[in-house]
Amino acid sequence: MKPKLVVILGPTASGKSALGIALAQCFHGEIVSADSRQVYRGLDIGSAKVTPEEQALVPHHVLDVVDPNEVYSVAQYQQAANAAIADILARGRQPLLVGGSPHYIQAVVDNLDIPAIPPHLALRMELASRPLSALLAQLEELDPQSAATIDRHNPRRVIRALEVCLVSGKPFSEQQRLASPLYESFLVGLQWPRTVLYQRIDTRVDERMQQGMVQEVQHLLDEGVSSERLEALGLEYRYIQRLLRGEYASEAAMVERLKYAIHDFTRRQLSWFRKDTRITWIDGYNVCQAEELVALFLDKA
Repeated sequence: MKPKLVVILGPTASGKSALGIALAQCFHGEIVSADSRQVYRGLDIGSAKVTPEEQALVPHHVLDVVDPNEVYSVAQYQQAANAAIADILARGRQPLLVGGSPHYIQAVVDNLDIPAIPPHLALRMELASRPLSALLAQLEELDPQSAATIDRHNPRRVIRALEVCLVSGKPFSEQQRLASPLYESFLVGLQWPRTVLYQRIDTRVDERMQQGMVQEVQHLLDEGVSSERLEALGLEYRYIQRLLRGEYASEAAMVERLKYAIHDFTRRQLSWFRKDTRITWIDGYNVCQAEELVALFLDKA
């Protein structure tokens, strides 16, 4: 029998991290992060990384593994996550994969055979010189499936998808063939009424601003992380570094635009997750319901 893996997923600000910690404490588990920004050192407030106090409650893995100037691929994440899961299992503990990055989750749950196509720097430079809108139009023509699910505001990911298409002659989405899954996975998703979820997002943005998110971005710039790199590290880092460049009339104006951008990102997150019929959805942060579901899964022969 394959080892069992509990997966806690959902949109931004849905309560995944807190539920993961509660379940890990209940089922003698440890958490493997599935967040494409929390792998980077120094991206703490903007990525809503679990605090040192929360990490002291339950061991967390695949956090803070690379500097923000470096690019961390899905293939690298898959290898690190599988190694962490194997270590957790070897110690008789229960692994929980917790996060909201669909590609990271799919890479582990479905054991994706990620294309081993090396980077072609000349092609990347040529693609990078073109407007993002033109790149997206070409990706929609060559690979509609990837174009529908990719982060359309992240030039690096769009360029990589196009690079694979152009070098191999095959759609990027087709090349992520499914190998035999390594685990028997149980996927639990947190869902909220849309208006409530947006309120949670807005509240969290306000809290992050009070916690020093602007100062975190300024520190990253002072440490040599380029504006171009910050553009690729998520909406909070993208919008705040634009504020620091003077592109917004006020901090309040930037915050308003950031909230709407996260709402839009969340809609795309949910669109991706809704396509996966394996997910069992629970209403909000419902620890009792989640515990019952996970207990049934783990007790199943």
